Amino acid sequence: MSSSSSMIRDVTEFAYSLLDRGLVPDFFLRIIIRALCRQRLREIDHGSFELNHAVKMKWIEDVRARASIADATQTANEQHYEVSTRFILSCLGPYAKYSSCLYPTGHETLEQAEILMLESYCEKAQLADGMDILDLGCGWGSLSVYLAQKYPKSRITGLSNSLTQKSYIDAIAKEKGLNNIEIITADVNTFEFGETKRFDRILSIEMFEHMKNYEVLLRKISTWLRPTSANHARESLLFVHLFCHKMTPYHFEQDDGWMAQTFFTGGTMPSHDLLAYFQSDLTLVRSWYINGRNYSRTLEAWLEKQDRNANAGIKELEEDAVSKGLDKEEGRKAFHRFRVFYMACSELFAFHGGEEWGIGHYLFKPKIRQQS
Repeated sequence: MSSSSSMIRDVTEFAYSLLDRGLVPDFFLRIIIRALCRQRLREIDHGSFELNHAVKMKWIEDVRARASIADATQTANEQHYEVSTRFILSCLGPYAKYSSCLYPTGHETLEQAEILMLESYCEKAQLADGMDILDLGCGWGSLSVYLAQKYPKSRITGLSNSLTQKSYIDAIAKEKGLNNIEIITADVNTFEFGETKRFDRILSIEMFEHMKNYEVLLRKISTWLRPTSANHARESLLFVHLFCHKMTPYHFEQDDGWMAQTFFTGGTMPSHDLLAYFQSDLTLVRSWYINGRNYSRTLEAWLEKQDRNANAGIKELEEDAVSKGLDKEEGRKAFHRFRVFYMACSELFAFHGGEEWGIGHYLFKPKIRQQS
């Protein structure tokens, strides 16, 4: 290793250690984050539409050729979903929605914004009572619980890779007297439903960003939808919510820096049109774009709640670290890392007025099977 490379590594490690101790002022941190956003845009711009499109096509070919649906699922699980539930809930709104909320006027409370986004899913996915519904990548159950309450005759299945999340959702369902929820803990890479288990609707909220081979993923999902024939009165549908860049997909590589290493190992930033290139097994009916400022406002609300509950949050994370055999200092690091995470994501989604990075919604239907 050259002396210059060694120096860069040492400076980077020192900077990360300052972040872990909360010693970088927020105003300075936000300036750095915006500079990194501009750097990212320079990196993904190859100088012309022709070259940018060629790079995108190569990227799509590469992910299609990948052997697995997702990479580093256990690492991603540890970074986000096996963190202390009590701490995470102290940052989120009352529905525990760990994804973008909707702020049509910009003046909504976090609770109102949660409900508005959840209701938008119901409308766009054309949900109705009595359906079999899969919440694919169900998080802390915001959608599963909301749907179970809104549609009491429906049967809601949630699929998550986290035992912590399952325990929490099961407890909430019991507390609310909901008997129409089943939570399954499994890795989407390898999990299969039995041949008799099919769904009228599948909804996936901010799970696709942890995936890689969308061809194989969507093929698998298509087999979980109830078959639709030409004379079938009610189509089965897939609804997807993901965050995205307006034009260019890219991977979060380990050498990208703090975000890829700390919070999004194995992650993907899709482009808004990415899923349109993977229609072998499902047909895209419609897509929507939601301005990134909605996510920025969501993240700022989470950051405000984290700061408001700072003493309890740090104590909870310290105790959680000790319970896992770690030094309690690791808990304080986690607290500061989440602050930086919320801040970094907020600045990203607010960049250029929310027109660079934002939210994509997509509705798919199965290919029609011809009657013999």
